[in-house]
Amino acid sequence: MAKKRIGVLTGGGDVPGLSIAIKSIVMSNLDFDYEIVGIRRGWLGLLGYDIDDPATHELYIRELTPNVVRRVDRSGGTFLHTSRTNPAKVRPEDIPEFLRNSSYGQVIDPVTGAKDFTDYILKVLHHLKIDSLITIGGDDTLSFSARLQKEGVPIVAIPKTMDNDVLGTDYCIGFSTAITRGVNHITYFRSSVGSHERIGVIELFGRNSGETALITGYLAHVERTIICEIPFDLDKLIYMLDADKKNNPSHYALVVISEGAMPIGGHVMQTGTPDAYGHRKLGGVGEMLSEKIKEISGNNTMYQRLGYLVRSGPADILDRMVSMNFGTLAFQLTCKGDFGKLVGITNGNYSTVPIETVVSGKRHVDVERYYDVNTYQPKIKSVLGLPMFLH
Repeated sequence: MAKKRIGVLTGGGDVPGLSIAIKSIVMSNLDFDYEIVGIRRGWLGLLGYDIDDPATHELYIRELTPNVVRRVDRSGGTFLHTSRTNPAKVRPEDIPEFLRNSSYGQVIDPVTGAKDFTDYILKVLHHLKIDSLITIGGDDTLSFSARLQKEGVPIVAIPKTMDNDVLGTDYCIGFSTAITRGVNHITYFRSSVGSHERIGVIELFGRNSGETALITGYLAHVERTIICEIPFDLDKLIYMLDADKKNNPSHYALVVISEGAMPIGGHVMQTGTPDAYGHRKLGGVGEMLSEKIKEISGNNTMYQRLGYLVRSGPADILDRMVSMNFGTLAFQLTCKGDFGKLVGITNGNYSTVPIETVVSGKRHVDVERYYDVNTYQPKIKSVLGLPMFLH
């Protein structure tokens, strides 16, 4: 009897802990007898796989064994690589050449010419004899996982994102390391901001959820923290920061701001063309705030967008622990045939929810419990009974 084959892929932005989760899946197989297949470059690895071209097999498919994954947990990112490809909405310029004139792909947007190639993804999975998938990603990657689940593909999903905004879990791979990096960089940043007696503006990731900024600002003890859930009063914030600086014996102040934050009456700052999931790059609100501080208060500023620095390098201890256990749990569910699940953490315990939970909404900061909208500061009303990461 042929061995059952499990396909594993990572999609979307990279975070520390992805390779650790993959290694955990592979090492969990030591007491079993599955074939585990790595799909390179996320969903692109299936969309770009040409059944009639053996070279694409070498490009996109990799057998995963204990020897292959032996050292992958020692660095960050994903050794299987990643992409933001969305097979359900492929723009004309992103359609692989061999699929351009094929019968696959249904036009879903007559204006842009975007096509849904789910039918081809199903064909490739059948060709590769993949019995089930373990997919690791954020909302976008997991939304297509939910689509395939509806098409009858057995899937277990693992959440990852620095924004920690996947609905159905209190924690996503990469969040702790992002916070650790953010707090460390802010601590280093104090040297220059304090030496020059300025107001420092630190911009962090956070498209739909301000949790990264909230927890980083809370742990780094910055003066003000701006999250994307609440539009901020620009003049009021600048007045507060000016007062913060004057009241500080070292004559400086710091503010952390989510890249998705916006002033009252303003808009979220975006640049570039939308990616495959319809997202344009966020960023620039911190720079705008920095310029306005100079203009309105006369204070000199220092602006620092941490960006990819907080997602680079190896995972911290908490992300290592969670990544290993998420991988183990996903494998255990696969062995039991308990598919259609997103693994996660609820109230401090490892848990599962139906994978379609991911597409039912967005996870946001509980402003009433964790944030003071008047002072623009994290404010934990009651710690007793809260999980380690507050929520």
